[in-house]
Amino acid sequence: MSGRQRYGGRSGGRPGDRLGGAGGGWSRDWSGSWASGWGGGRFGRRFGRKGRRLRATAKDAFGWRRLRPGQREAMEHLLAGRDVLLVMPTGGGKSAVYQVPGLLLDGPTVVVSPLIALQRDQVMGLIKAGAAGAVAVNSAGSVEAGLDQVGKGDVEYVFLSPEQLAKPEVVDRLAEARPSLIAVDEAHCVSAWGHDFRPEYLRLGKVIERLGHPPVIAMTATAAPTVREEIIESLGLTGAQQIVRGFDRPNLYLEVRRFTGDDDKREALADHAAGLGGVGLVYVATRRQAEEYAELLTERGLRAEAYHAGMKAKDRRRIHERFHDDGLDAVVATSAFGMGIDKHDVRYVLHAAPPESLDAYYQEIGRAGRDGNPADALLFYRPEDLGLRKFFSGGRADGGLLRRIATLVHGHGGEVAAADLRELLGVGAARLASHVNLLERAGAVEVNHDGALRYLPDGPPQDEAAARAVEIDGLRHRMDDSRLEMMRGYAETTGCRRRFLLEYFGEPYERSCGGCDTCRSGAATPPETGDGPFPMHARVRHAAWGHGVVMSREQDRITVLFDSVGYKTLALGLVGELLETV
Repeated sequence: MSGRQRYGGRSGGRPGDRLGGAGGGWSRDWSGSWASGWGGGRFGRRFGRKGRRLRATAKDAFGWRRLRPGQREAMEHLLAGRDVLLVMPTGGGKSAVYQVPGLLLDGPTVVVSPLIALQRDQVMGLIKAGAAGAVAVNSAGSVEAGLDQVGKGDVEYVFLSPEQLAKPEVVDRLAEARPSLIAVDEAHCVSAWGHDFRPEYLRLGKVIERLGHPPVIAMTATAAPTVREEIIESLGLTGAQQIVRGFDRPNLYLEVRRFTGDDDKREALADHAAGLGGVGLVYVATRRQAEEYAELLTERGLRAEAYHAGMKAKDRRRIHERFHDDGLDAVVATSAFGMGIDKHDVRYVLHAAPPESLDAYYQEIGRAGRDGNPADALLFYRPEDLGLRKFFSGGRADGGLLRRIATLVHGHGGEVAAADLRELLGVGAARLASHVNLLERAGAVEVNHDGALRYLPDGPPQDEAAARAVEIDGLRHRMDDSRLEMMRGYAETTGCRRRFLLEYFGEPYERSCGGCDTCRSGAATPPETGDGPFPMHARVRHAAWGHGVVMSREQDRITVLFDSVGYKTLALGLVGELLETV
């Protein structure tokens, strides 16, 4: 009996839940603007036949009486066979968007999820709801047994990491089951511009094709325009429908405190955390800082522990469990404490230093206040800290290594195993992967589904391929530098911080929020509400930097996202003839 046949009838979902996702529904929304739902009135009359099927399935299988804006639209696109890129806040119900259509399409739903712990939570949530069978295929269990369940039609949802999908035998078994839907969670990991870039995600485009390219939904909570385009291109999404909903989190209070000395900043953060109630997160830049700040908080009477990638796996699991079970007041962590954090009552997120971009910052502060109640997001800031982030951004590509890779693959005349290349070149796997990725982007080589490389018949000459790859790497670094400068802009703005943050992601916010430090102090400058010569989202061309899009506008300046150099803030009085609309 298939998972789809087994789901009928009332589920274990709560009748009052308004939206879904593995792990339970939300009882509140970010702003109250969705309270009317989409279940009745004029919206209900326009729901259509597909909409009624979706609504009935959501209610019968999961107990969800309403669908949020963006959910229904994405579901209908998937049922129509279209690819979708969905950007929706954490807790906004992204999981529901593939769970409901998955029950209406004939074939298993493949869900790409980056963490085993996250897969486990999602599977348990679906089993608890009783909607359909689910299995995680990963190293924590029997891969063969999980794939057997998929092949027999015993499960509707199969969760895998991108590492599992890098194995040809796993992909071949999934292809035999003829998946009807593919969901890529944490899709920003695809993007080299993204804050959680994972090279394993780069192979998913080929996996999607090998699985017959059924409808694909790529999901993330935060993605600036450059990241969205990278996701679509890397996954090979065809005519993807982009649905971007609600970056705003009005229940988060935004504040920046500026310091000149590092010792003063450390003491101020520790004193502030000690005076707060509830559970919180403190993000730091290095492993050493995680240990030091955790000790400071412990000295002030908090139950605090450090968390970073240098710890043993069993210690990281223990801290996760204590955090989720309210056994800790605070976790002091590097960015390693990230994806898969699903605790709704986090009351504050403090940053001891700015991360590398507003993408990363928004993802991290988004772990606070998921229950809809007020929560604090404070950045303790020294301008000097940005230099450390620039140092961490990584080195430049090696043009000589790029030429050697291109020459070896081209000269072989066929496919070359990555292991053989590593041995010939004397480089590590990560370094080889980063350079091969650049050559792929340069249109010179391709990597097949089992990891072997071949030179494309119509690829450029090897020297030209290496030069193109170096140019692409230069663009990445320019983009990274510009994103770091936008992080500086957020920390140092005298305007509304919420407006600065939202407009970075391309969401207009032509007012002052009243929920950040600059607004509450009265220091925020009034926003520019008129169109002026360069309105929001206008396409422009600069004499030196080429084409771009206006991302935000103030009374005397605009911020433009340029294709060639990233974000630039321009004084309107000095632009002159250098900038024009197109």
